[in-house]
Amino acid sequence: MDHRKEQRTRTETVVAQNLLSITYTDEQMAAAEAAITQLETIFGNFLSLTPDERRRLNRMGQQSQPFCEKTLMMMEQNRHLIPPVLDMAEARRDQKALQLLEPLLNRLERLAERGADTEAALGSDLMMLCLDGYAALDRGGVGEGLDSLRKELAKRFARKRRATVAESAGADDHGDKK
Repeated sequence: MDHRKEQRTRTETVVAQNLLSITYTDEQMAAAEAAITQLETIFGNFLSLTPDERRRLNRMGQQSQPFCEKTLMMMEQNRHLIPPVLDMAEARRDQKALQLLEPLLNRLERLAERGADTEAALGSDLMMLCLDGYAALDRGGVGEGLDSLRKELAKRFARKRRATVAESAGADDHGDKK
């Protein structure tokens, strides 16, 4: 699917990209905000783990679900072998909560992914238009009173000067001479 339109000018071909064209009303945005607020209220007991805590968790993937289900069933059938510290009622509550949350979280994940793709496409459309517009201003703006504006916009393309080995050879990590 090609979302570009070509327009020939006297000096070059400009390709206008338009991956997505959408608008939202204030009412739609208010409804979305209200829905998110409602979800945040309903799921206010969700955890927020640190990256280190997340790394240390034992994860239950797709292959582990049948293992856990069968193990719980066997534990319930053989309670006399299970230490009292292993709370079977809590395990079943966790299992039920996981079963209820999983499809909802999958939907939210897909929505967030589509939202990120939409954000990227809109940003790309805007960036491509601005790059083409900047190029047109740069080519045709000479003598039009745009010099200071063109110089300001050109800062986006300025490359930072890289320190040479000779300049940094006698400097410590902060750039100070040793």
